[in-house]
Amino acid sequence: MSENDIEGKRVHWDDVIASLGLLTRLPLPARPISDRGGKSAWAYPLAGLAVGLCGAVALILANAFGLSAGVAAALGLTATIMTSGAMHEDGLADSADGLWGGWEKARRLEIMKDSRIGTYGVLALVLSVLARWSLLVVAIQAGAGASALLAAAMISRAPMVALTVWLPNARGEGLSHSVGRSDALPAALAAALAFVAAIALIGPAAAPALIMAFLAAAGVGLVAKAKIGGQTGDILGASQQLAEIAALAVIVAMLG
Repeated sequence: MSENDIEGKRVHWDDVIASLGLLTRLPLPARPISDRGGKSAWAYPLAGLAVGLCGAVALILANAFGLSAGVAAALGLTATIMTSGAMHEDGLADSADGLWGGWEKARRLEIMKDSRIGTYGVLALVLSVLARWSLLVVAIQAGAGASALLAAAMISRAPMVALTVWLPNARGEGLSHSVGRSDALPAALAAALAFVAAIALIGPAAAPALIMAFLAAAGVGLVAKAKIGGQTGDILGASQQLAEIAALAVIVAMLG
């Protein structure tokens, strides 16, 4: 094996570790930000795989104990939220408060940075969790809960990469700014990775689920562009949440 091959494998592994460290709360030896910056973002769907696996295990255990679909869905979502550190939920709440609670860019960004949560944020969180729980209940009742949760977790993290390609950072600081913008190749790789995994998990629903996830994220991006001139870590988190809901909705719709 050549030195270039070894170096390439090290870079790819470092990208995976960096993505896991950024997007999960798994007990890793270190939580680095890759020196490749946004180029490491192709591995975001793999972080989604880790999050989804934790949720899938919770669903399988709930089924083994004969728990209802509603309880199983609640446990599965709890496992995914704990594994991700609720960072995407936090981004959704902050984005809802900021984008709708301020009248100009500076004030919106100020609100988004505030750790306190307002009415818009509470409503966004409640509706997001309710939507995901309801869809997951249907998927569990159809015998596809674990595969749907895994596929949606991976699919929903691919559009985050595309948003960093499309939109500049609106704040000039913060986590998203420190990671850096991605470019077209990592974004394409993230989408391809999520798509291939989704085909294996949910079959024909993979393509429409991925398309709807990207459309949902694009909607978040359009609002963010209009209101704050770009993306932030909170905007990326909000895009993940809506993309996950969109992907789950397509999967559930195609189960019948």
